[in-house]
Amino acid sequence: MLMWVGIACAATSLATTRAGAEALLVIEAENGRVLYSQNAGQPWYPASVTKLMTAYVTLRAVKEGRLALDTPLTVSPNAVAQSPVKMGFGVGTVVTVDNALKMLMVKSANDMAVVLAEGVAGSIENFADEMNANARRLGMIQSSFVNPNGLPADDQISSARDLAILARALIRELPEYDYYWHLPGIRMGKMVRWNYNTLIGRYPGADGMKTGFICASGFNLVASATRNGRRLVAVVLGAPSSAARALKAAQLLERGFNTNTGMSWLMQPFSTVESVQPIAAAPPNLRDEMCGGHRKRPATEDEDDLVANNNPESPYAVFLASLRPAKAKGAAPLQEMGEPVLVYTGTKPPAPGAQASTESKPEKKKTAVIKPAAAKDKDKDGASATSAATSRAAPKPKPKATAAKDGAKDGAKDAGKDGASTAAASSGDVAAPKPKPKVRKDAAKDGAAASAAASDDASAPKPTPKKPAPTPPPMVVTPAADQSSQVK
Repeated sequence: MLMWVGIACAATSLATTRAGAEALLVIEAENGRVLYSQNAGQPWYPASVTKLMTAYVTLRAVKEGRLALDTPLTVSPNAVAQSPVKMGFGVGTVVTVDNALKMLMVKSANDMAVVLAEGVAGSIENFADEMNANARRLGMIQSSFVNPNGLPADDQISSARDLAILARALIRELPEYDYYWHLPGIRMGKMVRWNYNTLIGRYPGADGMKTGFICASGFNLVASATRNGRRLVAVVLGAPSSAARALKAAQLLERGFNTNTGMSWLMQPFSTVESVQPIAAAPPNLRDEMCGGHRKRPATEDEDDLVANNNPESPYAVFLASLRPAKAKGAAPLQEMGEPVLVYTGTKPPAPGAQASTESKPEKKKTAVIKPAAAKDKDKDGASATSAATSRAAPKPKPKATAAKDGAKDGAKDAGKDGASTAAASSGDVAAPKPKPKVRKDAAKDGAAASAAASDDASAPKPTPKKPAPTPPPMVVTPAADQSSQVK
């Protein structure tokens, strides 16, 4: 089943991974049975996979009644000072626990991790103490935490073994909050961010959990999937790219689903994750390999988007394409995961009408920009320029064609000599410094001029060539009237 996994892995040479450069583990969530293990007891920098523990501590606090999902939290200067990836809200911004959790799990927002930590425990240090206390209670004997987001720190350490234990605790102890592990994306106004766990919505049965990356750790992923009531958890630490970690996790999950427990290929057929032996060693530092100068571009957490969208022939794009439903072959890779959920600042969601109006604003701006651009292109042809500038008055030239035959020959000649100037006058570029509005006010005082400006008859241009002669202001009115007759 799903033979594309093996094909994609072969295409990216994942079968020949570097010895000791990855930690791999796949277990059954229900009983913790180990289905495959490689370096699972090796200490590792968890990076943003740390946020699984942040979510665990926060949701336990919610379950214990210490705060609620709708509790408002305030963005502090300490949260604003965090390194990207982050939401980037200003100091004093209010966000609920629920929205902060969604931003944490989907966008991996480092500032939201601090907001939650300070909201639960008052400070990062107090929250780290709670993280470590929960780790000890769960049996995560190789883990230590000093911050809630996984940003680089020498003492921020875990292992595939411990992260699998944490994943089991999230699934089994907090089933009512399982929603947070497999959100496809978030939407805030016009901004949409998709989950960095690209298995969600693509790999059959994928339902969680969290990605992570720093230069020292490589690309990490804790992934879960359920089929026929059987849920597995796969852990990949130290993958060379985000594409490789997704492929490797899919390979581990597929291998677990298609293998009966207790078969000979299992390293420890009846062992559980708690029995995986810790390795007494320092965490490997992959900084040179992940972020060294030999890379064509810096490794980033969101490089999946670039690879899949910019190079549809890449093995990773082929991998994503193989996961698409048959009816969505032409869909963009990162738009198949489902509808992003709404997130917002403050304590109340925005009104549907307000959000719709904000989304419609760019469309209005685009149409407004197109009009002057079109006018500039058509300035080369005076007739087309004037017709573009008076598109709503298009039906009016018909009666004014007779007016051109009866009189206003001088105005017609002037408009014919300089079509570009008439186009500019109609758009307001050239006529801006001229007292055009004042002329209209003076003309309004004169009954004949007012009737000429207000009517569309053939008599409209007749009084204008006579009275403008002694005074310059009416000279502006005559071209304006004749110009509308020249639009045809």
